[in-house]
Amino acid sequence: MGNAAALDLITIGRCSVDLYGQQVGGRLEDMGSFAKYIGGCPANIAVGSARLGLKAGFLSRVGDEHMGRFVREILIDEGVDTSRLKTDPERLTALVILGIRDEDSFPLIFYRENCADMAICEDDIDPDYIASAKAVVVTGTHFTTPGVEAASRKAARLAREAGRKVVLDIDYRPVLWGLTGHGLGEERFIENDAVSKHLQTILPLCDLIVGTEEELHIAGGTTDTLAAIRKVRELSEATIVCKRGPMGCVVFPGEVPASIEDGIKGPGFPVEVYNVLGAGDAFMSGFLRGWLRDEPLETCCKFANACGAFAVSRHGCAPAVPSWTELTYYLENSSDHHALREDPDLNRIHWSTTRRRHYDSLRILAFDHRSQFEELARDCGADIARVGYFKALALTAARKVAAGREGFGVLVDDRLGRDSLHAAADGDLWIGRPIELPGSRPLAFEEGPDLGGALAEWPLTNCVKCLVFYHPDDPEDLRRTQESQVLRLYDACRRTGHELLLEIIASRHGPVDQNTLAKAIARFYDLGVAPDWWKLEPLADEAAWQAVCTTIEARDPHCRGILLLGLERPLEELNASFVLAARHPLVKGFAVGRSIFAEPARAWLKGEIDDTEATEQMAKRFSELVSGWEHAAAVKAA
Repeated sequence: MGNAAALDLITIGRCSVDLYGQQVGGRLEDMGSFAKYIGGCPANIAVGSARLGLKAGFLSRVGDEHMGRFVREILIDEGVDTSRLKTDPERLTALVILGIRDEDSFPLIFYRENCADMAICEDDIDPDYIASAKAVVVTGTHFTTPGVEAASRKAARLAREAGRKVVLDIDYRPVLWGLTGHGLGEERFIENDAVSKHLQTILPLCDLIVGTEEELHIAGGTTDTLAAIRKVRELSEATIVCKRGPMGCVVFPGEVPASIEDGIKGPGFPVEVYNVLGAGDAFMSGFLRGWLRDEPLETCCKFANACGAFAVSRHGCAPAVPSWTELTYYLENSSDHHALREDPDLNRIHWSTTRRRHYDSLRILAFDHRSQFEELARDCGADIARVGYFKALALTAARKVAAGREGFGVLVDDRLGRDSLHAAADGDLWIGRPIELPGSRPLAFEEGPDLGGALAEWPLTNCVKCLVFYHPDDPEDLRRTQESQVLRLYDACRRTGHELLLEIIASRHGPVDQNTLAKAIARFYDLGVAPDWWKLEPLADEAAWQAVCTTIEARDPHCRGILLLGLERPLEELNASFVLAARHPLVKGFAVGRSIFAEPARAWLKGEIDDTEATEQMAKRFSELVSGWEHAAAVKAA
């Protein structure tokens, strides 16, 4: 494919925010809540391709507003190059409202009047950028008006001149060609000679053309599928891919045979059809994963059909596309579940391999304490209302030490630290938020019994932190009660899309040896609980750390890692514990609170020091721990 390319593909055009109705089985009019995802065929393909290990770029425009920033942040988190994603100061990011009524009806409304991505112009198409990719993907929607058509044609022309490939996803939406009213957004096919003739001028530019039977009908100008494919072949030497839903796909790399069944066939995967929206984008992502890696067409079809099967079995478009790890696992192991969204193993892999952001290290100032601050205020004779202000000082101290660097965070509550919790939401810090009722044993939740309802109100950037005083040798009734509570919480987190940090303290309720924590962790994995993070007590010897890390690595190789808690130990003791812990790559840092804030808080509440001194003392202590951890990590690396 010509000279070496920095990117595998660049997709161009439509991007939106999809608002997906969360109630299934009713009219769009009757849906009361919506999930927010990135959307738009080219944006979905960019995300899907990146998840499958391709280097993808996205060329488009978004508005200078919250939705535009959301689209950009998602693309960056997914590993998509956004260097040519412009912010349009005059137009809004497009919106789409979608619903799932049944397996045949998926109502949707496009809000695309003068939207940002429809303002792409020829000046946005940089020849050097186009030449930097093996292939450029254009879609039918961006040939509907003169400006975006000129931009798409320029991109295709430049790609061919640079010896690159041009891929067309026909992506036929009659409503976007002005052929239906706004309320018929789900309509997939309307015959129209003018649209057919328009599309036929694009076909000679292409090296790969992908469409459903209906999309090939509009491209070929006839509802006879084989005749339509032959018309496409008359106009283009491209490889033609005909998507056939549950029947899989058929590919025509050369001459079109006498029967559609004589093409190169890729069988479909027999799964439950839950949501067809976005299935074509997932299909294209899978096909490109093979095609751009020069795999046989049969393999390309297998990748594409499997990705399509995932998409039709899940909620959402881009979020449904599997990661490469998940796809290969499925192709090697299949699934016992007709509804893939109900397969716990696939769900666990999907969740853990598509999480936003990655952390090589986390250094966290924890001031989510509630009962401890209440006790401290009483001891100091201070008004409990002052605690919230002190927590704001702790946030300032954390940000001072972080100084804009990656890998810093805070643990802060919503009861005493609400202002700080909200102020931390600017995106510069990792945020953990407690859900347990302080000191409860058996475990109870401060949010009450309706965990799903409570978490639905939490921002997705709030990692749910749950402390459980759990010992594997607890009396059976107590142990089962606590395990049941943790399992309820884990299920709620997965349903709402929140990460879970599970903190275990065993030492207060029984003897601890080198296997105690490993046994506790294994028990939760046996129950099906795979938290994103573990927060554990510093362990006294290498054997204990080895037992813990071996257990986690064997049961959940995608676990984000372990954070060390402090238990109000002296800084010197904590820094010494870092040396032992940092030898293990799974230990990613610490989340320490009272060792940092207890003494400054007591002095501040008594009026012995002012705001500045309290902040400085906390920053100094936090910085000492950060330095201790970084030194221990450096010794490990050496």
